[in-house]
Amino acid sequence: MNVLFTGPGVITSATPAGDMSADTVRTAILPLYAQFGISNNIELRILRRSNPGPRGKGGAGEVQLVFGHQVRLPTTLHLLNPGRVKKIRGVAYCTGVPASNNARMIEAARGVLNSMTTDTYIFSDVSSAPFHPMAGQASESVKTKVGIGFGLSLVAESSTGCLYSADVVSPPSGGIPPEDLGQQCAHQLLESVSVGGTVSSTAASTILTLMAMSSEDVGRVQVGRNLISGEQIICLGRDMKMFGLSGWGFREATDSSNDMVISVVGKGVANVSKKIT
Repeated sequence: MNVLFTGPGVITSATPAGDMSADTVRTAILPLYAQFGISNNIELRILRRSNPGPRGKGGAGEVQLVFGHQVRLPTTLHLLNPGRVKKIRGVAYCTGVPASNNARMIEAARGVLNSMTTDTYIFSDVSSAPFHPMAGQASESVKTKVGIGFGLSLVAESSTGCLYSADVVSPPSGGIPPEDLGQQCAHQLLESVSVGGTVSSTAASTILTLMAMSSEDVGRVQVGRNLISGEQIICLGRDMKMFGLSGWGFREATDSSNDMVISVVGKGVANVSKKIT
C-alpha cells in the first residue's frame, strides 16, 4: 500500500484540539507494529509540512504512507515489563517562521529532560510555508502562505522497547513563546511516563485493536490504572464488542506498580489477500 495525502486539508503538525503530529505517528505508533511481527517496509514520509491556521484550518501539507509488509495474522502480544526510560528522541519543526524558534524549544525541553536521562537528542526541521490558492479569488494564481507555525514532538523509549510520546504546537493566534512550548512538551512527556504501564494513552487503541485481531490466543498488556478509565478506551472496548470481537479481562499487575493487566483473546482476523503474478 502506497498512499499520498495532499491538498488543503492535510496538517502534519499536532493540533490544539489534541491530535498527534505526523512525526509522533512515525516515531511512536508505527514502530509498535513490530511487536506483532509487522516491521518490514513500513514508513511515513513527511514531504511538506503544514501547521493549523485560523479556526484549526491549515493544510497544503503532503504525507506519504508506505505499508508494504503483509502477514496472515498479527502475532500474540505479551507486553508486561515497562522497564526504565533509557533515551529520548524528538523533532522540533517550524514552518514559515525563523529557525531560532526550534533552538529555543529544544533548549527549554532539554532543561527539563536532562535530569531524567542524558541520552536526549531532538532534531530540528525548518521548512518554508506552502502556498495555497486564496479563498474567494476567481484566479487560482492568487496564492497565500498557509500552515505557518512551530511545534515539538517527543518520544521516550524504555529498556524494554516501550514508547511514550508528547506533542505540542503553537496556537494559530500565536502569543506563546517557544520556551513555554518546549517546557510544556517535556512536562507532558514526563506525565505520560508517570501514568505507568507499557503503552501510552496515544498508542493504547492501536495496541488493543491489533491484539483483538491477532491469532486465537490470549495476549496481555500492562497499562496504567488511569488509562483504562479514559473515555477513549471505554468506547473502544464497547465498539469492539459490537463488531463481534472478544471482551477484555482485567487483573492487578503482579509487580509493585499500581498498574492493571488487560487480557485480550485474539479473534484470528486473517489477511486472505494474494499477490497477483
